[in-house]
Amino acid sequence: MGPEEYDVWLFDLDGTVVDAEWAYTRAVFDRTGDRLDYEFTDRQAEDLWHGLTRTRNEHLREWGIDPERFWEVFHDAEDPQARAAASYVYDDAARLIRRLREANVPVGVVTHCAAFLAYPVVETLEIDEWFDAFLSCDRETGYKPDPAPVRQVLSELGFEGDVDGVLLGDGQSDVGAAWNAGLDAVHVERHGHARRGRCVRADYRVPDFSELSGVAAPSPPEYTAASEAREPTDAVSGPD
Repeated sequence: MGPEEYDVWLFDLDGTVVDAEWAYTRAVFDRTGDRLDYEFTDRQAEDLWHGLTRTRNEHLREWGIDPERFWEVFHDAEDPQARAAASYVYDDAARLIRRLREANVPVGVVTHCAAFLAYPVVETLEIDEWFDAFLSCDRETGYKPDPAPVRQVLSELGFEGDVDGVLLGDGQSDVGAAWNAGLDAVHVERHGHARRGRCVRADYRVPDFSELSGVAAPSPPEYTAASEAREPTDAVSGPD
C-alpha cells in the first residue's frame, strides 16, 4: 500500500501515532482513584487507557463507576504538560507519515483526546506540522464511530462527497468511523488480538504500519486484510 493509493490519509492519535509512558498513565489513575475512592489495578488502567477488551464506558459501569463522573475526574487529574513530556511517537507511524508528507498527500487527525491534552502533545513532540487538519472530538462534533468528525476533517482538507481515502486507528470506533464515512479502514493492533479479547475487523489489520510501506510482507493469519462486505457500524459510541 503506497501513498498514491489514496487521495487522503486520516489518523487517530493516541495508541496510533503517539502514546504516553506507563508511569504517567499509572499516576493519573492513582489520582483519579483517590478522588473516586476506587483502586484501579494495572490491568484496569491499561484496559481503560487503550480501550481493550470492551468499550471504556462498559468497563466503568461493570466496576460500578458512573462514566460521566469518571471522565470529569479523569480529565481534571490529567496534567497537559506532564502528559506531553511523557509522550512519544511510534517509530512506524513517524516513518509512514513522513513518507506521506514527502508524497504531498493530505494528512489529518481525528482523535478522542481532548484538545487541552492533544495540542500540547503534538507541539511538544514537534509533530504538529505533520498534519494538514487536526480535530479533537467533543460533544459538538460527535465521537467516532459517528462519521461527522471524519467528514468535518475531510471538508477542511477540501474533500466533499465520495472520497478515496483511508483512516488508520487502534480501536474499533476508528474502523466504524471510517466505514460510516465511506473510507477504507486500517486497524493497527498494538497489543495483540488475544490481549484485546477479540479481532477488530477492518480492510487491513496490521501489527504496525511498517507493513503499509511498499510491498508488505505476508501477514500472520490474524492480521490479514478482511474480505467481508462492509456495513455502517455503531460498535462503539460516546467519548470512548
